[in-house]
Formats: sequence, structure tokens, C-alpha cells
Amino acid sequence: MLTKFYKMHGIGNDYIYFNCMEEELSDPEGVAIRLSDRHKGVGGDGIVMICSSDIADAKMRMFNADGSEGNMCGNAIRCVGKFLYDFAIVQKTLITIETKSGIKTLQLFIGKDGKVDCVKVDMGAPILTPGEIPVLLDGEKVVAREVEIAGGKEKITCVSMGNPHCILFKDPDGLELEKIGPLYENSPLFPQRVNTEFVKVLGKNDLKMRVWERGSGETWACGTGACAVAVAAVLCGFAEKNEDITVRLRGGDLTIRWTDETVYMTGSATLVFVGEIEL
Repeated sequence: MLTKFYKMHGIGNDYIYFNCMEEELSDPEGVAIRLSDRHKGVGGDGIVMICSSDIADAKMRMFNADGSEGNMCGNAIRCVGKFLYDFAIVQKTLITIETKSGIKTLQLFIGKDGKVDCVKVDMGAPILTPGEIPVLLDGEKVVAREVEIAGGKEKITCVSMGNPHCILFKDPDGLELEKIGPLYENSPLFPQRVNTEFVKVLGKNDLKMRVWERGSGETWACGTGACAVAVAAVLCGFAEKNEDITVRLRGGDLTIRWTDETVYMTGSATLVFVGEIEL
């Protein structure tokens, strides 16, 4: 039996989406591993299941390329919003999506073709308490803290946006992320592993980053990572709160704003193609 899938991406962070409103996939971990393979599968950073919800307009479950289930993905949730509106499942421009990190509110912006081309997501307040991120360090926050990690001493800032993030303000150009990324991801400091962002400050409220995601490796973009980077930049004095911060990733740009109440992320959502596959 063939199953329909939808290949979508948010600034290059690409996933394989399934409409599971009536029935969820029986083996999402295995499906994610098999289909994410860019040579022998469809190719992607993982899969996303768009499911029914009793507490929101829909529920998102996402699985990384290694089969592990993620808590939240900022780029993927924008694509979920586009899918729900463009395929007439939810016909309103302010919608809610249930995730493992709570309910997120999305504002959809409609293009000239009548389809969603941009989405603003209320990502919630950042978590800065070490035990809740989690990171095995003391204190109220971890901001520009020098630690032993990845075989050397580095200054790290730690933030959770539903996923744990470790941010380093060092030029990402020329870094061999395939070598150093796993050392950060699997550091004993992070009991649930960690996403790691390497950031160059281009100017006030203007940042460039590369990201190594737990379970997926280097990706072209990471929405929760961009939010964490913007928060870290404010904490470290490189950006301003309550102002738009541009985060430039390999796949494109995101606009982040950290207010007194929450973090907003705005970016594009793109449908690449629709296909069918035997699962």
C-alpha cells in the first residue's frame, strides 16, 4: 500500500511530512531512519507526523534522522502551519499546534497565490536554569561560562527553547563540524545530549550561525537554535531585547525577537514536492 508524503523545508531544514490526522505511523522511528537517507531514501533531516489533537488545532511529532523523537522544531512547525492551511485542514491564520514542548501559537501570512509563504511562531520563554535545560553546571544561568568541553576550554552559553542548546561565539567558517559536533552533542555536561551553535557577530542584532543538531548532525537551519542564539546574544551584550534580530543560517535568514514574555520567530515555509512511497 502506498502512503502519500510531503517534502517541505523551512530555510533548508527539510523534513518528510505525513498527514496522520486519522492514523499515526506504526513505526515512526524506523521510517525516519530509512527515509531520511539522502542516497537510499527520500532524503531529509527527519520526518514529521501531523496528527489530531484534543487541545490544539493539530499535533506535531518529529523524529530525527537517527530515529530519536525530538521535542520541538521551529522550522518544521512553520511547515506544519503551511500544510494545515494550504490543504484546507484549518482555515484560519492564527492556529495552535501541540508539541512535546507545549502548545505553540502560529500566525500565518498568506502570499499572492493564496498560500502560506511566511509564519510567525510564538516559541515561548527561554529556559535559562541549568537543571531545566539540562546542563550539569551550577548557578542561576550559564552565560559565557568557561568549561572543559570537546577536548579544550571554551566559553559557552546554555539555553533551552524546548530543546537544549549550547552556544559558542566563535567564527563558524572553516570549522570541521563533522569532527567537533559529536564531541559537543555527547558531552557529559549534557545528560540529554545537546544542539550546538557556533556564532559570528556581524553587527548589532546581526548574527551568522552554523548548527550541529543532536540526532541529525549539521543541518542548514534550526529554528529553536536561532531563538537560543538570539537570547544568548542579548545575554552576552551582542544584541538588544525587544528588537528584531537577524540570524543568518546556511539555508536562509530568520527574524527573532525576545520580549519580556516570549521569543518570536519569523521565517518562510516551502512545499517542495508530493510523493508516494511503500512503507
